[in-house]
Amino acid sequence: MTSLVIEGGYPIQGTIRPIGNKNAALPLLAACLLTDEPVTLHNVPTIGDVDTMLAILQQLGVEVSKQGDSVTLCARGVDRHEPDEHLFAQIRGSLTLMGPLLARHQQFSVSTAAGGDYIGRRRIDTHIQVLEGLGAKLNVNGKFSLHANGRLRGADILLDETSVTATENGVMAAALAQGTTILRNAASEPHVQDVCRLLVAMGCPIEGIGSNTLVIHGQERLGGGEIYVSPDFVEVGSFIGLGAITPGELRIEGVVPDHLRMMNMVFADRLGVRMHLEHSPSAPPELAHTLVVESKQDLRIRPDFGGAVPKIDDAPWPAFPPDLMSIALVAATQAHGTVIIHEKMYESRLYFVDKLITMGAQIILCDPHRAVVVGPSRLVGQPV
Repeated sequence: MTSLVIEGGYPIQGTIRPIGNKNAALPLLAACLLTDEPVTLHNVPTIGDVDTMLAILQQLGVEVSKQGDSVTLCARGVDRHEPDEHLFAQIRGSLTLMGPLLARHQQFSVSTAAGGDYIGRRRIDTHIQVLEGLGAKLNVNGKFSLHANGRLRGADILLDETSVTATENGVMAAALAQGTTILRNAASEPHVQDVCRLLVAMGCPIEGIGSNTLVIHGQERLGGGEIYVSPDFVEVGSFIGLGAITPGELRIEGVVPDHLRMMNMVFADRLGVRMHLEHSPSAPPELAHTLVVESKQDLRIRPDFGGAVPKIDDAPWPAFPPDLMSIALVAATQAHGTVIIHEKMYESRLYFVDKLITMGAQIILCDPHRAVVVGPSRLVGQPV
């Protein structure tokens, strides 16, 4: 079994650049299916999920060309609507193939469920709701399949939950639908915004990017496009947490200031992390901003009014991202004070705290969604 041996007690310092957002790269790759023209993505992360998505696309007939962290795709020769089931089952992001394949071929089918991390129940009902709202019909008879009689039709759709991948599927399918589509209660995460911006570059006008209401003006045909994948804000938040609990100065290049607002509220305002933003006008636009996590932190949890125990919780964007709740919890173990960590979205996210307790953290796991952290604690290395 592969193991990682970590020697603790050393300062983490230096300069690092976050990778491109995986949750943007996967649907952006899928979007190439909407056109016969080349689509180019820059700052694509070199990770297994991306390799798997590229393998699925190549199996469908997409031509793929790589150069450094850039990928160019051409789906001119795609004539299949059913992805390889073994590859499809390996990653959660494969779900974002549903909208593009349905829009292109009026059909999508697969005989297995998508993969992904186990952090709790992850339903696909909202995907079905959105695509059925655009005119697709669902059939489950040995296979999961969606089909449409001719071109999809624009519609006014209220999503039953603010699902990121369902929003992405809906936007991509609506880009080739007849007429205008309005998606209400849509997700607004940076990766959803990236997908919308690529579709705009391909010739599909979209209003409301970054909000919870998207208006997509469907086109009969889309052209090629090019986009720089935004940096992974979850990785940025992870580096903030790492820099906060070690004594060195950490510089994070290429951050997007708009992605840092809620991180500032949690890490800086609530946990007391000292950090500041630097701007370099002469740098390329994607590298113009650097976040500096200062050295020798003295973390102190700011209580609520009247000295009440505060709470850190997650919610859909622009609130604090659920993928950073575990990072905030670890940082809280090194801060003076008490805080409640309330993971609202996934019922299995906090099941790692027993490992921290073994290492010396003072944590009470109240239920699958809530933990009380009392800090600071001196952590000691343990097998986990």
